[in-house]
Amino acid sequence: MDLKEKVQNSIPVRDEYSDYEVEELIGAVLSKESRERFTNVKERISYGKRIFDAMRRLDVIQPYIEDPEVTEIMVNGPDHIYIEKQGRLQKTDTTFESSQRLEDVIQQIVGTVNRTVNEANPIVDARLEDGSRVNAVLPPVALNGPILTIRKFREEPISMDELIQWGTISEEAAGFLERCVQERYNLFICGGTASGKTTLLNILGTFIPKEERIITIEDAAELQLKSLDNLVTLETRKPNVEGKGEITIRDLIRTSLRMRPNRIIVGEIRGAEALDMLQAMNTGHDGSLSTGHANSCVDMISRIESMVLQGVTFPVEAIRAQIASAIDLMVFVSHRPDGRRWVMEIDQIRGMKEGQVEMEPIFLREDGELVRTEYPFYEKKI
Repeated sequence: MDLKEKVQNSIPVRDEYSDYEVEELIGAVLSKESRERFTNVKERISYGKRIFDAMRRLDVIQPYIEDPEVTEIMVNGPDHIYIEKQGRLQKTDTTFESSQRLEDVIQQIVGTVNRTVNEANPIVDARLEDGSRVNAVLPPVALNGPILTIRKFREEPISMDELIQWGTISEEAAGFLERCVQERYNLFICGGTASGKTTLLNILGTFIPKEERIITIEDAAELQLKSLDNLVTLETRKPNVEGKGEITIRDLIRTSLRMRPNRIIVGEIRGAEALDMLQAMNTGHDGSLSTGHANSCVDMISRIESMVLQGVTFPVEAIRAQIASAIDLMVFVSHRPDGRRWVMEIDQIRGMKEGQVEMEPIFLREDGELVRTEYPFYEKKI
């Protein structure tokens, strides 16, 4: 029996013990049992912290949860843990003691939000108390052991000034987007995974006038629009073990229209709800915002067409006309190989031309700089 196991077996696992009492008990046992084990008090305290994390927190990944510079934690089975820190992906030398221990941590996470994951339902999405997004996949779907991905969020949201400082966006483009939000243009943000779509959406939401009534709709609530007073936050619900009780993005968009919103913000469009979002934008909810996965603004138009067709059978020309009428501006963001996140282009949608949605870049990144193009911006509502 190693020291860690000996300490754990010496402490009764009882819920009525506070975290402070458990830490005190661990310290007492280590002090008594391991005088020859540690060279100094600091080393003993650090070892005790690891035992405490294993008993009461998320075990070996708890230090990464607590590190404000770590933005993502990726666990590929018990022996391979990666983190993203300061925009860089790196492998750690940390491992779980077994696949079972990793699965226990996953069960601990999803249990706190009343979600279920098991062999029959091996995929789950959840979030931690601080709003961090969690995805877990268990065997037999995951062949190399339980998979856990945690995307963390800062307590204080990233600001537009920080994006300007980091070179994500130019000061001129930031001012342009701020004005467009305030003047109730419909904006759509597109990009790949971890490109900064939700971060930019959150920042743009802070530019909305405080007197407006806003409805946010997300799969997992992540937006932090603390500056808005008249704010309603809606979140989807997965079906229960009997396959009942599911509440989808489509359901929430439809019910939001009966809640007298000035604007609707949908965290991400993934499927047939794209039609509902377009119709909301086209029926008096100017200034609405949303995001979607795509490799460019042009690609996003095609993806929206495909998503609409998942729910209804419309002529493609009719769908394109809906898109051209609903969306005023499209922003494409990208996660660069060096870890930086860039706004690559800001396009205005002009309408239809020869059966296609016509777009023109207002800002375009050239030689690493986001610059204003020569295309005029047609102010539809200002």
